[in-house]
Amino acid sequence: MRLHDPLLRADGPLGQMPAYGGAHLTMLALLVLAALGLVLWARRTPAARVERVLRGAGWVLLANAVFWTAWGVMPWAWNIDESLPLHYSDALRFLVPLALITRAPWAVVVSWYWGLTLNMQSVLTPDVNYFVWVPLEFLEYWLAHGAGVLAPTVLVWGLGIRPTWRGYVAAYAVTVGWAALAMTGNALTGANYGYLNRAPSGPSLLDVLGPWPWYLLVEAVLIAAVWALMTLPWTLRDRRAGTPLLGRAGLARRAVPAQASSSTSDSRSGPWEAETTRR
Repeated sequence: MRLHDPLLRADGPLGQMPAYGGAHLTMLALLVLAALGLVLWARRTPAARVERVLRGAGWVLLANAVFWTAWGVMPWAWNIDESLPLHYSDALRFLVPLALITRAPWAVVVSWYWGLTLNMQSVLTPDVNYFVWVPLEFLEYWLAHGAGVLAPTVLVWGLGIRPTWRGYVAAYAVTVGWAALAMTGNALTGANYGYLNRAPSGPSLLDVLGPWPWYLLVEAVLIAAVWALMTLPWTLRDRRAGTPLLGRAGLARRAVPAQASSSTSDSRSGPWEAETTRR
């Protein structure tokens, strides 16, 4: 890995981050500790302070998402195989801050499913190639994928915003729609966004799902099953507790009582959060 290469894209990558090397294992450990710490913090900290911190983090992440998307299309970083924002992680880079800033149920729900499944493939089996500047690209990779794990963890386990079966169906429909968009981009460019045209070069879960295109069908069924398991415990618990729906579409429920943050949330959030109903 040549850390002193000039800030210009070479013909080939500057190197790779080896899976389960020291850097990868360190980041995995930090993610676990951060997830536990943030959930405890969200449950024990005054609600108004939690709101301010999470909204502030959302704005920082949104600004960074804009920066990184713009960086990818700059001449020194342009790469047709990576620069278009068509990976699921590229969409999640914007979904996470929207969920933190607005608490829109659709953003929270999609972040929950994508962040802890599709995004987890990149966390557990990373496919990281460095092209321009290793420190920045390492930071951006883990900032995006780490936030994709931590934000939904805090929102669901820390704040109690839980998916419903309607949310499950909506998230699956969004996932299929994004796959269609990415596959169109792949057809036009010959790239492999979303790993929908072939498995990544490094080891991944897709390796055990069969050859392309059959692994797409297996993956679709597997995602549906895993997401159902990620939904069922919440729906059973919330049904027994009579937890109110969050928003008109019924994509999520707010399991934690409104506490002192309800007035803050209702006054500064959109109408999707202000309205809760029991159905």
